Amino acid sequence: MGHPPSIVTFTTFINGLIHSDWLDEAVQLLDKTLKLGFQPTIVTYGTMFKGLCKRGNNVGALKLLRTMESHGHFLPDVVIYNTIIDSLCKDQALPQALQLFEEMKTKRILPTVFTYYSLIRGMCRLCTVGKWKDAQEMLTQMLDNNIVADVEIYSMLIDMYCKEGMVVEARAVFGYMIDNGQVPDIITYNALLDGYCLRGEMEEAEKLVNMMVEHGCEPDLFTFNSLINGYAKSKKLDIALRLFQEMPHKGLTPNVVTYNTLIDSLCKDNQVQCARELFKEMESHGLKPNVVTYSSLIDGLCHNALIDEAIHLHKHMKHSGVLPNIFMYTILIDGLCEAGRLEEALNIFSFLVSKGLLLSVRTYTVLIKGLCKKKGLLADANELLKKMVDDGCPPNEYTYNIIIRGFLHGNDISKSLELVSVMTTNGFAADAHTTSVFLDLLIDPRVSKENKALL
Repeated sequence: MGHPPSIVTFTTFINGLIHSDWLDEAVQLLDKTLKLGFQPTIVTYGTMFKGLCKRGNNVGALKLLRTMESHGHFLPDVVIYNTIIDSLCKDQALPQALQLFEEMKTKRILPTVFTYYSLIRGMCRLCTVGKWKDAQEMLTQMLDNNIVADVEIYSMLIDMYCKEGMVVEARAVFGYMIDNGQVPDIITYNALLDGYCLRGEMEEAEKLVNMMVEHGCEPDLFTFNSLINGYAKSKKLDIALRLFQEMPHKGLTPNVVTYNTLIDSLCKDNQVQCARELFKEMESHGLKPNVVTYSSLIDGLCHNALIDEAIHLHKHMKHSGVLPNIFMYTILIDGLCEAGRLEEALNIFSFLVSKGLLLSVRTYTVLIKGLCKKKGLLADANELLKKMVDDGCPPNEYTYNIIIRGFLHGNDISKSLELVSVMTTNGFAADAHTTSVFLDLLIDPRVSKENKALL
């Protein structure tokens, strides 16, 4: 119609393609725009970076950044750097993000609160000792540059410290944010609360809940789940169950996490009947049990010698579309061994091997324990120990102590001492139970002088 397109036209079109998730077409159109002699604006580039990072194409974003610089039309601004840094942090490419951060400062592009937010979040996600310090230093650097940290940044740091059991440090950050005029929100309170509950510091947890309510922050589902978990782990199941019953009166509906916590704690407290009832209640409310729910209940059934019911529940689990994991199979193998049903345990183990599943040290160990208990199968236990090594799953201290005691109870002192030597070579030591068995043999009149000489 005689109206030639401008760079605004192309930018609008590119933006539309990005929003429609047609990234490849947007890249092609940008190339065409350049070939036609148009100079993309900072908005054009910003749109492209947004699209590339949304797709997780960090390589493409970095390449475009260098292309943009080489054309010299516009230098990247803080928004473009923030977009790429945030995407790199989400992809756990923290070293590259930090490199861009240093590049920004070299080019005198001042970081914003979002820059620091992305980097601190990336450091918190890694959760290593070095990164805790880096995250704290990044916060300090941010404050030194007169950039006010918001509640989200403080909440991330508190959550990071609490997840690693560093509640004292988390509380210090909590106090610092309040002193600097930031008002904690429900996420902040819940992060610190969870830290107290994980450490069993329930008095401090209750004080924090009272503070929440005083400041107009009503406890939510996460708050109750943390408290229930804390009381359950502190062997105060009566309080945990009372909180569970209070939830509907607070307008809160228990979720799978709530039920899993209580079912697991009830089973560990040998209250299997109550755990069964909660399991049925959970299903009646339309909540689908997951592998954690089934594992907890099956473990409880096995420890209460209800192995047939455990096997039935395992079948029910598979029919419900929940896939068992190695942890679940290990529970069953252990339960069958304890019930003297070694053949069934061996069948499950063979099934796991045939499927090529990666077995845990505990899986091997519980079967070795089962073989040691069965008369005449110590050689099989020793072969399984060798298989562990061959399969790249080296025995741990518990494994060695189990099999050493097995040979001691089988009066094969020579073999047990040989295994002690192997164990110590691998940096492990005999535990109190194993040491006690050795001492008992020394004073046992039925043990021959030759065997006592070996000891």
